[in-house]
Amino acid sequence: MTDLATSPVGGSQAESRQSEGAIAARLGRMDGLLARPWAVRSAEALVSIVAAFVFTLLCTRINVNPLNRVGQVSGLAMVQKYAAVVGLPVLAVLLYAAYRGSLARYQVLQRLVCAAVAGLATGVVAGGIAVALNGTDWGLGGQEGDPGNLMGMANDMLRGQGLPGVYPPGFPAVLAVWSKLFYGGVGGVGYAMKDVQLICSALVGPMAYLSWRLLLRPVWALLIAVPAAILFLDPIRPYSHVTMLVMVPMLAGALRELRRAHELSTRSTVLRGVGFGASFGVMFLWYSGWFVWAAPGVFVLTLFLVPWRRGAARVKRALLFLAATLVSAGVVGSPLLYELVKGGAQATDRYAYLSVYIDPAYIMSWASDRNGDLTYHNFPWHGELAGQSAYTLLLLAGVALALGLGLRSITVRTTAATLISAWLLRFYFASHLAKDKAVMLYPRTTWIILYALMILAVLGLMFVVQRGAGWLRTVQRVGTDGGPVPLTLRPAVTGRLVAGAVCAVALFATMAASWSADRYMPTTKPEFVPTADAKGIDMGADAWRAHILVNRDGKCPKYDPAGPTDCAPVNKQLKEYNNEPDKGRLWCANVTGEEWALTCGSKRPW
Repeated sequence: MTDLATSPVGGSQAESRQSEGAIAARLGRMDGLLARPWAVRSAEALVSIVAAFVFTLLCTRINVNPLNRVGQVSGLAMVQKYAAVVGLPVLAVLLYAAYRGSLARYQVLQRLVCAAVAGLATGVVAGGIAVALNGTDWGLGGQEGDPGNLMGMANDMLRGQGLPGVYPPGFPAVLAVWSKLFYGGVGGVGYAMKDVQLICSALVGPMAYLSWRLLLRPVWALLIAVPAAILFLDPIRPYSHVTMLVMVPMLAGALRELRRAHELSTRSTVLRGVGFGASFGVMFLWYSGWFVWAAPGVFVLTLFLVPWRRGAARVKRALLFLAATLVSAGVVGSPLLYELVKGGAQATDRYAYLSVYIDPAYIMSWASDRNGDLTYHNFPWHGELAGQSAYTLLLLAGVALALGLGLRSITVRTTAATLISAWLLRFYFASHLAKDKAVMLYPRTTWIILYALMILAVLGLMFVVQRGAGWLRTVQRVGTDGGPVPLTLRPAVTGRLVAGAVCAVALFATMAASWSADRYMPTTKPEFVPTADAKGIDMGADAWRAHILVNRDGKCPKYDPAGPTDCAPVNKQLKEYNNEPDKGRLWCANVTGEEWALTCGSKRPW
């Protein structure tokens, strides 16, 4: 039968083995490699990654002028046309198999189609960014802001000057290697940035989906991964949020192994601990911030999960797993850990922007320092019930279901611990804002808190479906024994419901991905064009900046707004990330000089 819920969540280990064994038996009747579980898993990962990359590559062939709105609309429509041409046949095959195919083959196909949808979701976003950068060899941001900082770090690595202080070195290192391989090293990091931004953006969906597949069945993994990947994907810095998306299910997976360590051999316990630890170390080097917000809650949860009263043997096996995990994570992440110990106390964040000025209890959306017309007077948009929207209430209803029906699930516990930890740290740092004149990145907890709420909402829905399906089966058995069957839950019915849900998620993905890409299209509002006399800045500034820098061939970008011969040169000595000495005061962005005192609480510095 097609099970709508996963065995590891809300089920016993024995039930998990029984379910997996039944599926393996059914698949054993199939011919070829896909009858083997490891082959199906490998095919699932391959399909997701290839779908993301191939679709992004396809969109690089779209040739429109992204510097005007008509060209942007045409490009976004072309991306959607490609998505339909690629996606509709895939979904049609899934629906056909759900109605006419065998159950075993349908289950394999369902896994592959879910993987493909996850890859296409962020492939559409990356394809839209490729349209926004059509005609230029530069990535989002050009040489300004965070991209400029990252290029400076990569240049220093290429010059042999070591790691970039307390900043996670993973992405700058990849940027440096890519530049060395394909663009001649120093001076080529700007061109490498475009490639790496597109590749990493496309990978966010597959990485999120495959991480959740450690815990959930395909449709539930898809329901979490696709909305979260599209919502949180920031193509300017795609490395940051993918760490958050992957970290939560990986933490839940590690804690699940901790809880069942007594069932494993010593060798298996150590190997699994090393595997999880090495993965956490790599994620820490890729982007470390999310570990800070989650660490206190996960630490407390871990203490509760260690079987202290179940006997010395079980405790020793659990501690062995923890030791293997922590040691391997520390070894892999040691370069950044060393820098944090050496200079972390001096790393103070004093950069304030729109999300710092709003109500700190608002976590349902995000506003960056590319705020456009938004101010803290008109953002956020308040909902109907005490400022809360229907979307907020739906999420909270899902959270209630998850906590009420699935608190024994390790996934629910891990997500809840992460949420509580980030929530408390958010208000701790925000409450010290006026006293310490330090932001300490607390607005970034918005993302991880909202992500946790989305996870719990989907899990709550999953537990309702799981309980409902169990109730229907009970009613069916009673009806069979005592009379007519009032309700029927057959494998064919559940399979068709899942196929319909996948189609709905795919349609949502195309619309949401287009929204995400549209935000990064080059600025078309004259007062927001990022020049010296600009009245503000919006999210299209970064693509606009990419079109004013000279291409690798020495010519100006095809659609350079300043003309075919008036583009800016490459700053090959870029080392922008070395900031000025800490002055002990907030720098309040997104406010005018006249507003500085009322917003920032101090005299403006100019």
